[in-house]
Amino acid sequence: MNFAVLASGRGGNLQAIIEALKDGRIKAHLKVVVSDKKDAYALERAREAKIPSVFINPKDFNDRESYDRAVVERLHKFNVDFIVLAGYMRLVSDYFIEQYPDKILNIHPSLLPEFKGLHAIKKAFDSGVTVTGCTVHIVVREMDAGPIVLQEKVPIAPKDSLESLEEKIHQAEHRIYPKAIDLFVRGKLKIEGRKVTVL
Repeated sequence: MNFAVLASGRGGNLQAIIEALKDGRIKAHLKVVVSDKKDAYALERAREAKIPSVFINPKDFNDRESYDRAVVERLHKFNVDFIVLAGYMRLVSDYFIEQYPDKILNIHPSLLPEFKGLHAIKKAFDSGVTVTGCTVHIVVREMDAGPIVLQEKVPIAPKDSLESLEEKIHQAEHRIYPKAIDLFVRGKLKIEGRKVTVL
């Protein structure tokens, strides 16, 4: 299977995916990395790994859907079967989701459905909960509400700072995202409504 990674930032999860591809934990082809940020370090990581990288400037488009149409057009050129969002800071349009139904994976730095949206780690840290984590889910129209594929719990210790908690959650993300992609590629995910069964 062929896939694309969409990223807006430093590309930590992208790097974990690249390493999983190299050592055979994901048996698929990463065909292209697309970013909406010209200076995203994720693009540099792609170049270092000899993976095609593409910057598409949102300022060149009037609205979210016209931007997404340009992204999808580029993805079609690479014969992409599914999409992995890795720190992609744009909400995708209904049009985008319709092109890849149940074929877009995202990772979120909380145990969904808790702490949806931006600044999830800070929200958890400030809330007083003792456990948070990360979630891989299928992308649907409603933000951070798709069927849950995998989750990993991360305890919040009394000595944790926001920065140390962020680091622990990023490490957990780097563990579970390659696992979730591997399950998807091997056809091991049965999606029924809001539920995912790992076969």
